[in-house]
Amino acid sequence: MTTTALRLEEITAENLDAALGVRVRPDQEFAVAPVVKSLAEAYVHPTTAWPRLIRDGDRAVGFLMAFFDIDWHEDGGSVVRSGLWRLNIAADAQGRGYGRFAVESVAAEIRRRGGTELHVCWHPGPSGPEDFYLGLGFRKNGEVVEDETVGVLDLG
Repeated sequence: MTTTALRLEEITAENLDAALGVRVRPDQEFAVAPVVKSLAEAYVHPTTAWPRLIRDGDRAVGFLMAFFDIDWHEDGGSVVRSGLWRLNIAADAQGRGYGRFAVESVAAEIRRRGGTELHVCWHPGPSGPEDFYLGLGFRKNGEVVEDETVGVLDLG
């Protein structure tokens, strides 16, 4: 990873194919939706979804989608949260710091918008991302949503 060339890009017509080409390892496919599904969800949730391509120089190494200020319980806003909705790091790019860069980038954007917590949900399992998130400082908050563990990272 070369930090000077590492950046997030909005998804555009020019980089759409690169974003769609990001594929996780086959044993991780159970844990994260493919980029095409994420982009469809971003299309129908344009006010809360924040999809971005992760590039190292000219190379697409990952995709993330964050969410901002959603009504977590869909009850009129008793709990409003922001966080990481999807994180797909290309199979051949894993273990090089791109996931950490993605989480740090989302944390910075949440802080910029005035937020103090970053939420994420993950599927448990041996090929799942739990160790990755816990290693970054997330803590389980005791919630489970659709068989996914909910974690939170304090940004304050």
